[in-house]
Amino acid sequence: MDYAVSDATGVNPLLDGEEHIRSWQTDRSRAPIATKIVVAGGFGVGKTTLVTAVSEITPLQTEALMTEASEETDDLTATPGKTTTTVAMDFGRITLDDDLVLYLFGTPGQQRFWFMWDDLVRGAIGAVVLADTRRLKDCFPALDYFESCGLPYVVAVNHFDGSERFEPEDVREALTIPPHIPVMIMDARRRISAIETLLSLVAHALDETPE
Repeated sequence: MDYAVSDATGVNPLLDGEEHIRSWQTDRSRAPIATKIVVAGGFGVGKTTLVTAVSEITPLQTEALMTEASEETDDLTATPGKTTTTVAMDFGRITLDDDLVLYLFGTPGQQRFWFMWDDLVRGAIGAVVLADTRRLKDCFPALDYFESCGLPYVVAVNHFDGSERFEPEDVREALTIPPHIPVMIMDARRRISAIETLLSLVAHALDETPE
């Protein structure tokens, strides 16, 4: 199965923004492969933004207004403009090929919501761990979780405006990421960048899956 996602003209319809009618949408006898992907990371790192950027349906979001009660537990130093937070999950869908549909589940970032992770991860083929170089330590819980449960994952550094840009290998060294785990720099706001991250995860998950 080719996940380069291009049509007969060599143009990638997902990456150039053109409308693409998939065979499974017009021919109901062809059922696509439904694949579950988890998007995880620390508080305010861009999980909701990524799911929203790539979803071809109106994404389901469980955003709640932040209140003074969370001031002592939610550090807004790096994201002073953030007024809402995910309290359950984000959900979106993207079709990568005629027979491959990804269902995206974004996890809540705060520690008090981690009890939901086991349910959200069940049945997933892999995870994208988002990281912010201004607070790399915030992604350690997600890295530890996926390492312990054996779920394939990639690390995607969401580059925020005004933050210092680092090379992927610098991030790998700082987080002690094993050599076989893909590490990339991306922008969760840009659909192309987010899709490239998801493609990298699908390819990595296939490589990690036993024959």
